[in-house]
Formats: sequence, structure tokens, C-alpha cells
Amino acid sequence: MTSSLLEIKDLRKSYGDELVLQDVSLSLSEHQVKVVIGASGSGKSTLLRCVNLLEAVDDGQILLAGEDITSVGVNADQVRAQIGSVFQAFNLFPHLTVIQNIILAPVLVHGVSKEEAKVQALKLLERFDLIDKAGQYPDLLSGGQQQRVAILRAVINKPKVLLLDEVTSALDPILIAEVLALISELKADGMTMMIATHEMGFAKQVADEVLFLHQGQICEVGRPEDVLVSPQTHHLADFLGSLRRAGRL
Repeated sequence: MTSSLLEIKDLRKSYGDELVLQDVSLSLSEHQVKVVIGASGSGKSTLLRCVNLLEAVDDGQILLAGEDITSVGVNADQVRAQIGSVFQAFNLFPHLTVIQNIILAPVLVHGVSKEEAKVQALKLLERFDLIDKAGQYPDLLSGGQQQRVAILRAVINKPKVLLLDEVTSALDPILIAEVLALISELKADGMTMMIATHEMGFAKQVADEVLFLHQGQICEVGRPEDVLVSPQTHHLADFLGSLRRAGRL
């Protein structure tokens, strides 16, 4: 039994002849926040999609609370019920109100009564200043509000691990701040998270550990104040330099 909540061992993933993840190994402890950085195409999203079994791995293992979730016969839906996932697209159901979106999984997947699910959802909406949006439909919300609702929809299920994949990439700077503030609060609550992001300032603020992916391989890993300030490889130095020239660091 592993002492890590999430452990990835020698993970490999290809699309045809293209090797996207090459022998990736990492561990994530309970209450830890690990931020994955790297250029577009480096394998960040694929890594997160492998963790929640949206992509089948070619080789290696992923263990969640000691259970090999990549073994033959594992029920992927049962695994995903333990993992919260939020992506670039908000993926809210447009025909459902905010509160209906949030309570859908607790009721249908986790067997929570509709009444109890509503109580939990209203508490979350109240806490994160979205209570006045409870009865509105997603298309009446700003992008930042929609993304915050998408995160709350994952959080209400009390996942063992929350995966966030570039959740601010479609937002303007003001709306980004709203979403990052919510994630910072979740960190303060002790939520275990793996986050792929291009927001380096946010990575410095929220990460316990930063992992740099380059061409599907982990090139550097360490504390944000080390990795983002004193890169040890030219790959990371070049990546940070490109962000700096773009005004994003």
C-alpha cells in the first residue's frame, strides 16, 4: 500500500507513432498541490486525462489510494467518481440552472438525496459569492462565473483528487483572478490538486511542487521558488524566457 494518495509509475502514452508521455513517474500526497507546467503539446493535458481514465495508458501504473486504477477490469466510472476534473471548456449543461448542474452528480452518481444535495450546493454558492446565480442558466453567466460553477460542481462530490486543466485559458485577466481566488481557497481547505496551467504567478502562489514537462518527459521538479526562479535545464530556461518575453512571468 502506497503512502501517496496518487502515484504514477513509468507512464507511457502514444497516439499512433507519436510518443506523448515518456516514462512519467510522480506522487501526490494528501492535501498537496502539484502544478504541471510546460509548452503546448508537452503532455500536460494528456497526463491529467490519463489520471481520470479518459485516456487509456499504454504502459505503466496509476495508483489511487493504493489501488491500481489502470489494471484490467477496473470500473472507470467508479474511479472517476473519486476524482474531480475541470477542463478549459466549462462543460455546463445549458438547459440546467446553476444549482441543477451542481447537484446532478451527487444525486445520480453518489446517491445523495436531492434535498441534501441542494443544501450542500447552496452552501458552496453562498461561500463563493454565487448564491444569486443559483437559479440562472449558464449562458447568463460570465466566463469566470461559469468556470467557478464548474469547479464547484466537481468539489461538491468531495473528490480524493481534483484535476484542473488550464481552467483559466479561455478567460480575460479580470475573470482569471476570480477563478484563481477560488482555487486558492480550496488549497487553504486542504484539497489535493493537480493543476496544469500557464499562469506562473499563480503557480508560485498555490503550488507545493512544480513539475516541468518537456516533450512528454519530466525535466525538472521542485519547489516553485526554485523551479521558476533558478531553472537547471536549458529547456525550462527557454520556456520561462518565452513567457517572460510575452509578459506572462
